[in-house]
Amino acid sequence: MRLISFVNAFLVIVALFYLVFERDALLAFAGREDSNPGTTSEAESSEIPAEDRHVIRVVAQRSVAREVDSAVTLRGQTRANREVEVLAETTSTVVSEPKRKGSFVEAGDLLCELDPGTRPASLAEAAAAKLEAKSRVPEAEARLLEAHARVAEAEINLKAARKLSETGFGSETRRISSEAEMSTAQAGIKSAEAGLEATRAGIEAASAEVEAAEREIERQTIEAPFKGLLESDTAELGSLMQPGSLCATVIQLDPIKLVGFVPEADVNRIIVGSEASAQLISGLQVSGRVTFLSRSADETTRTFEVEITVPNPDLTIRDGQTADIRISAEGTKAHLLPQSALTLNNDGKVGVRTVGNGNIVDFLPVTLLRDTSEGVWVDGLPETADIIIVGQEFVTRGVMVEPTYRDAAQ
Repeated sequence: MRLISFVNAFLVIVALFYLVFERDALLAFAGREDSNPGTTSEAESSEIPAEDRHVIRVVAQRSVAREVDSAVTLRGQTRANREVEVLAETTSTVVSEPKRKGSFVEAGDLLCELDPGTRPASLAEAAAAKLEAKSRVPEAEARLLEAHARVAEAEINLKAARKLSETGFGSETRRISSEAEMSTAQAGIKSAEAGLEATRAGIEAASAEVEAAEREIERQTIEAPFKGLLESDTAELGSLMQPGSLCATVIQLDPIKLVGFVPEADVNRIIVGSEASAQLISGLQVSGRVTFLSRSADETTRTFEVEITVPNPDLTIRDGQTADIRISAEGTKAHLLPQSALTLNNDGKVGVRTVGNGNIVDFLPVTLLRDTSEGVWVDGLPETADIIIVGQEFVTRGVMVEPTYRDAAQ
């Protein structure tokens, strides 16, 4: 009985095997075809090559490299072209009405006027001393001329005394007296020259006092150094100003600068004079040119400061606004791909899977250049490549696929 049970069980297993796994062969042996049109008969399946029965279907895109502007992107902010704190240079009180912040000023406009006090009197005194010193010049020059005349006369007398002494008609005492007169006359020239130099020095000192007094009076009017905008109120009427006291803060916003910091990996791609554009946090688009690139890196961040000058005639750009900056760099060829086409290999490298010769899958690492709304620009691929954009996560290098190509515009 037990043997018959084992035989029955074996026959049931064989029957189930043929019914489930060899159903097509069983139907063909019985002379019947499967009424299900979705199945393939043994004869039809024998016509399909064995290596194609397990091919994975994927969607690929044929990409051709295009020239793309490889811009350097960075985050920065706007900065006033000029910002100066106008300070007092002397001590006095303010006698002018204050100007309020936000006011426009031209170069040379009065910002603060100080009380002159006794400074005009000091200037007049210095000017009078200068005139007096100048009046002494003719007298000193006359003394010098007189001293030269005495020297000439003493020289004539000395020659005559020496001549008479040599011929015996004059005494030795007269000759010695003439020589003494000559020495006295020469000393008189030196004294007259010293007096003239002292007079001229007095004129220079008086002129310096006049200039100092005039400069002190000029310091009573504090003017705008350039055309700009008041960022603070000017000093209030009656305020005591001392050297270093703040009169006003003036900023210049036209043109305005965009300031950012470039990583050292990209600093050699930027050239002074290159075109640049930026989008402010408010959405405003602006453009300008690079006017400065630092030669020294920041010690903390190891980045280099770059400045872009942008026209701002209507002053719509304010100081301190955040800006996304793009600086034009030398163009390069790249591929525009859907962001979903990017994948990782077993080593964690970013790349794409491609369809190579014989429809064999390959993996190529790429470098991301720019992310746009149309896709990502990547570098590192050949001039033309068949990129798998659907199904790339289900295949690996060396697997055969059956690609269906889709146009890049789809």
